[in-house]
Amino acid sequence: MKRGLLIVVSGPSGVGKGTVLKQFMDDPDLNLSYSVSMTTRAMREGEQEGVNYYYVTKEEFLQAVKDGELLEWTEFVGNYYGTPLKGVEKLRNEGKNVLLEIEVDGCRQVREKCPDALTIFIVPPDMAELERRIRGRKSEPEEIVQQRLAKAAKELEQAAQYRYTVCNDDIDLAADIIRVIIRHHMKKDF
Repeated sequence: MKRGLLIVVSGPSGVGKGTVLKQFMDDPDLNLSYSVSMTTRAMREGEQEGVNYYYVTKEEFLQAVKDGELLEWTEFVGNYYGTPLKGVEKLRNEGKNVLLEIEVDGCRQVREKCPDALTIFIVPPDMAELERRIRGRKSEPEEIVQQRLAKAAKELEQAAQYRYTVCNDDIDLAADIIRVIIRHHMKKDF
């Protein structure tokens, strides 16, 4: 059995990563499995344990870091986020193409540990549209919105570190482009 791909998708908060990914996650030809991250942040309305994230305490998270159980991890606005390594390896060894939706620093960590990772960065059409999307959530105070916008500007500077950059100006088109990229790499022997 061919080992599955490790696909990393990043982009600034509010760019629509989740919306784009939903367009093709159930495509049976892509054989995708979503890697569920671990976080210390509070669960948002509509999210589910083990589906959106594994919600843990700060102490549990830091212990997982200490024990080397995370493929990557980061801290943002007082919360920790990370990818459990054991789950990713299990899925890849089963031939599944594992999708990670992670931050820029996390992708850097993944590239160091898994140089074969397929990296895709989603960009907004422009910063004004990104700000409109972030504010449209109406889920965070102004201070957090400003932090997300500042972080987004820095993250956009890192897009060149990714193998592919896809603009999310049109959700369906962005999803189709990523679908083609994945199919192309599924056919390759690395």
